Amino acid sequence: MNVLISRNSDGRLIAEIVRKWQVGSIAGSSDRKGKNKGGAAAIRRMRACLKNGSLVTITPDGPRGPRRVVQQGVMAIASMADKPVVPVGASCLNFRLKSWDKMFFPLPFGRGVFVCGDPIYPDRKNEKATHQLTESLTRQMTLAEEKRRSSKTAQNFSFIKPVKVVPSRLWYGAASVLSPALPFLLRWRQSKGKELPSRVREKMGFATCSRPSGKVIWFHAASVGEVVSVLPLVESCLTYNPDCHALVTTGTVTAAQLVEKRKNTLKTNNNIIHQFVPFDVPRWGKRFLSYWQPQVAVFTESELWPNLFGLCHAKNLPVILVNGRMSERSLATWSKAPDVIRRMLERCRWVFPRSAQDKAHFSAFGRLNYGPTGDIKMAAPPLPVDEKALLQVKKCTEGRPVFLAASTHEGEEEIILQAAAFARKKIPQLLTVIVPRHPERGNVVAALAGGAPRRSMGALPDSTMPVWVCDTLDELGLFYRVSDCVFIGNSLEEVKGHGGGHNPLEPARLDNALATGPLIQNFTDAFEMLGQSVTVTRSAESLAEWVISVLSDKQVMMARAVAAKEAIAGHSGLLMTLTEKIMALVQA
Repeated sequence: MNVLISRNSDGRLIAEIVRKWQVGSIAGSSDRKGKNKGGAAAIRRMRACLKNGSLVTITPDGPRGPRRVVQQGVMAIASMADKPVVPVGASCLNFRLKSWDKMFFPLPFGRGVFVCGDPIYPDRKNEKATHQLTESLTRQMTLAEEKRRSSKTAQNFSFIKPVKVVPSRLWYGAASVLSPALPFLLRWRQSKGKELPSRVREKMGFATCSRPSGKVIWFHAASVGEVVSVLPLVESCLTYNPDCHALVTTGTVTAAQLVEKRKNTLKTNNNIIHQFVPFDVPRWGKRFLSYWQPQVAVFTESELWPNLFGLCHAKNLPVILVNGRMSERSLATWSKAPDVIRRMLERCRWVFPRSAQDKAHFSAFGRLNYGPTGDIKMAAPPLPVDEKALLQVKKCTEGRPVFLAASTHEGEEEIILQAAAFARKKIPQLLTVIVPRHPERGNVVAALAGGAPRRSMGALPDSTMPVWVCDTLDELGLFYRVSDCVFIGNSLEEVKGHGGGHNPLEPARLDNALATGPLIQNFTDAFEMLGQSVTVTRSAESLAEWVISVLSDKQVMMARAVAAKEAIAGHSGLLMTLTEKIMALVQA
């Protein structure tokens, strides 16, 4: 909710007080006697807020005081935004002054009454609409006074519990107390290669590059998967308005490297800045936001940080959650702290759930302002590729069937290597390509494969090579284009960790027959959409049988690849909807 409040000093004092109750303010009042009181700017701001789905509250005041006389501007704004006006009367236990405007002060701990009248819809042809609103306001105020006097509950007392600026005082305090120890954690992570020495201070909110002039949209994507999904949205927003800049933050070094590599392939790369997101420490978050001063914050998937959300709210910075994801496990975890998650989500101007199930999980924590449901990964273009590298690898693999195990995790590679050995008994020329999800595990995977050559060491496949370990970053677009069939990792029951699968839409766009293990809960909707075009395997034997059946019959292989590609066609509209919502908030 945004309230029109005078920009005079007393109005600004009121604005600061009500901000603690999640009430934003629009500064301005009617311009009179040649004085500019911000009326025109306030009208534009109110119209933009209404167009973007926010509520705008206007309290009539002035010398005509308690006899609510509505000016023409109220209905004019409603007409501009094509939104109804709801007249509201309010009354509570109070101490009334004998002043010209009969001003009253609510008494501490007293209860009050709100009365809402029927909405009045703007109609330029109806000259009496403003008069109807005046009459309705007076009637609602009278009703509120009567109900307050007659209600027994009006005499009861209760402590008022305003919504806090930060979602959780406990979380806020704990992060502040722990902050002196966090630089030592960063130093330890740096020693393990998990932080970049030259940029480790970014995790404390210090910037390592200059803020560009103009408007900045902040996109936060935690790791590689979120980066892949959000970059098409970043490019779409910058194409929509080339004068804007995008600040993309990530939490991991691998994701940072991916942003730097990918942005060179985008036409809008000069308008993209990368920084590491600060830890969820209030002081560090304030430092980050004060420096970058973004117009909109866009968080992806399950990136929910209580202090950052609270700080955005305190600065009246609109927050959007895109591709919002909440698994069963996350739902159970957040259910232990419902107040924290509810207050975080209440701060979101828009929540775009990834699926109907995710929307149902979010709804367990209150009523939210939802946008269209859908996975932006479904609207993403095919993964990019280095054409020179593609030609080189195609030449090396020409004439050989290629089985790709993509984004594998610890515990899976042994099963995949067993399946590859079984399949080579039927298909001796088979080349198995293993792409570990985390490239730093390349030496471990190569050792499991008996010292298989690694792409990160410059090795290319030859006609006798049975296994090729491709432990490089952001080259799945290349390997999907040279493979015939793809197994999607992080899905076998033997995986170390929780499992849950990876994005099956990326290989589906590039004409591959697909298989997965049974653990696919992270991408349930995507796998349901692909339906029977994806085969579920549970063991080395069943995986080998699938590889043999697909590679032995080209027609079967092509039919499954076409079925997968057709299943995801027609989802490009979601990306444009997200772009328009974000850019409308930037403009506002």
